[in-house]
Amino acid sequence: MFWKLYLISLSSFVLIDVVWLGLIAKNFYAQQLGFLMKTNANALAALVFYILFTFGILFFVVLPGLEKNVGYQIILHGAFFGLVTYSAYDFSNLATLKNWPLAVTLVDLLWGTLLTSLVSALTYLLAIKFLR
Repeated sequence: MFWKLYLISLSSFVLIDVVWLGLIAKNFYAQQLGFLMKTNANALAALVFYILFTFGILFFVVLPGLEKNVGYQIILHGAFFGLVTYSAYDFSNLATLKNWPLAVTLVDLLWGTLLTSLVSALTYLLAIKFLR
């Protein structure tokens, strides 16, 4: 069951994030960080991030929530996990990088919180519907 949960979580995480980064917020990030952005993203680094982050979602949020069978807890814990993990990236950049925009930090924190909560909830809902 773990690998099915993992594939559900990974695919939903990547799909939603690609829509956000590639369509919805593409211009925002280009305007704010264009001076730092590569022409082509490092696909291997992105893949490693998605693989590791998905394990974190399952380990810290979904599996404990499934054990207790408490859906609202998964939504809240997913949001908190997203906030904490995205904070590590965004506040480190804000603290150490010259000209890192505060707007990027704020938008990215909101996005990471929402995205992780949404992926956690989707994984939980699909698990209780199809995998139990």
